[in-house]
Amino acid sequence: MAVSALQLAELALHGAAFLCGVISASALTVTQGEFGGRCILYGSVAKNGTVLTLSHFNNISLCYFVAAISILIALYCFSVLLYGIYSCCMDEGQWARTWLTVNLAISAVILFFLLVSACILRVGMDTLCSSILQTRAVKSCQEAQHVTWSPQYNAARFYDNLYSAEAAAWVNFFFWCLLLVLLLLQRRRETPFQLLQRNDPEWSAETEAIFGARSQRP
Repeated sequence: MAVSALQLAELALHGAAFLCGVISASALTVTQGEFGGRCILYGSVAKNGTVLTLSHFNNISLCYFVAAISILIALYCFSVLLYGIYSCCMDEGQWARTWLTVNLAISAVILFFLLVSACILRVGMDTLCSSILQTRAVKSCQEAQHVTWSPQYNAARFYDNLYSAEAAAWVNFFFWCLLLVLLLLQRRRETPFQLLQRNDPEWSAETEAIFGARSQRP
């Protein structure tokens, strides 16, 4: 089975990226469900006696956007993984040049959206934690998981889930950077630079343009 090391590495990275996408989407969705379907990214928290309450939460479409990006990327990785396994089983040593070009373009788009979603998670989590610390009810954002929230939100793991979603998004971004490099290396191997030989038509055309056409003997 003629499969290059670059192809095997690409398949392994697609599998890892698939797992990261699933983890990021599921962790964010679980957190959203624990807060009654509300998006707590960029949210504001107030202290009401001995309990914490959400005084402001973001539009639900923001969490849907981040989760949708992770799910779509995971589905794409799964599809590419299946295609790669099929190509290996069919003993296709080199993938088509057109496929590499399309995959390169898609990878660049995926990197952009991954960067956007990871930044949303990072800044949104920082904003939420800053608001929690301003209440002075806890000394750290992670400690807020162990206090009572009003109304009866299940906030026992909201910080851990958001941290997992953000970490998975950044790791996924790193994996796709490596994937882009591997695709560039494969595409470069598909089109090696070849020197002109004397018997090539291009060689004759170039020499005639420089030295002029040779006179034909009768």
